Amino acid sequence: MLSRSRITLIAATFVAGFGASLAHADTIKVGITLSATGPAASLGIPERNSVPLFPKKIGNADVQYIVLDDGSDTGRAVANTRKLIDEDNVDLIIGSTVTPASLQMIPVVVEKKVPMIAAAASGAIIAPMDENKRWVFKVPQNDGLMADAITAHMAKAGIKTVGFIGFNDAYGDGWLAEFTRSATAKGITITTAEKYGRADTTVTGQILKIMATKPQAVLVAGSGTPAALPAKTLKERGYTGTMYQTHGVANAEFLKVGGKDVEGTYLPSGPFLVADQLPDSNPIKAVALDYTKQYEVVYGPGTVSTFGAHGMDTARLFGAAAPVALTHGKPGTPEFRAALRDALEGLRGLVVDHGVVNMSPTDHNGFDERARVMVQIVNGAWKLQP
Repeated sequence: MLSRSRITLIAATFVAGFGASLAHADTIKVGITLSATGPAASLGIPERNSVPLFPKKIGNADVQYIVLDDGSDTGRAVANTRKLIDEDNVDLIIGSTVTPASLQMIPVVVEKKVPMIAAAASGAIIAPMDENKRWVFKVPQNDGLMADAITAHMAKAGIKTVGFIGFNDAYGDGWLAEFTRSATAKGITITTAEKYGRADTTVTGQILKIMATKPQAVLVAGSGTPAALPAKTLKERGYTGTMYQTHGVANAEFLKVGGKDVEGTYLPSGPFLVADQLPDSNPIKAVALDYTKQYEVVYGPGTVSTFGAHGMDTARLFGAAAPVALTHGKPGTPEFRAALRDALEGLRGLVVDHGVVNMSPTDHNGFDERARVMVQIVNGAWKLQP
């Protein structure tokens, strides 16, 4: 009997028009594991929904996408990765949605020598670069790039003290390390650093500890809808200082869950979030608006998400690198996979939905300051800050 996830995959593949490619002699197989259920579902669903927009043919090769749901669970993500490589013989792994799962997938792709493009944020996925991480790339902006945007905004606003609360996993740990580095350089003091779980239903204890230190601002280092809980608790407890979030909350579901309690919050984001507010001279604007149009034709007005755009950016990287790899090997072979890895590392000046990519042997994200903006939540919407 087929599992529900497998039935969904077959249906999605058929609807997207990929079925005719399955028997083609030159088919590039791409394995995708995303968090379409579980705590990270608000991030993983738009990533999964973007797959039908991915290129169906590259050069003379057809492309088959095999999509699995890891349920925001690290163990399932690893099992999915092994299945996709060992049973489906994929040439590329895309995923996962969250940092802990993506980190645990790395040993598998390294063992099998299959390149991987992560849709998760932490810089620890690709750094420090070593023989293992040379097989891994990622599309969301590094935490350090975004932390620097936050501390620059705080310094400009005269904020000297800040409380911190983040996930008790690799995402929160990575953000605490990068924010501490950046805050120290700006002369900003972290009054206390608290942690909580993605599935927790209360953070009252942690919030009371933070408020006892009387910080001018609080940074919540979470992602998706679970990041709304600390913000709502701060408001319930009467906190009146400035609130910041990370780029992990840049979607409509966070706004819905947070409601009035996240009004006025500042956060760094990829420029995609406010693409319609960018100047026409910004090359990212046209790419981002084109994806928005494609996505909303399928799923309806107002449904597009920055996380779906991260998903689309994995396809943009793959689509730019695969033609080069095809000149060095046949899909399904070690030669093609190695060439695909090399081609991804060689991408230069590629405009994607969240920035301009310039990969190198020491940087498998490739973004610079053009990949970030500061926004504020104003009247329940995202407003670009000067």
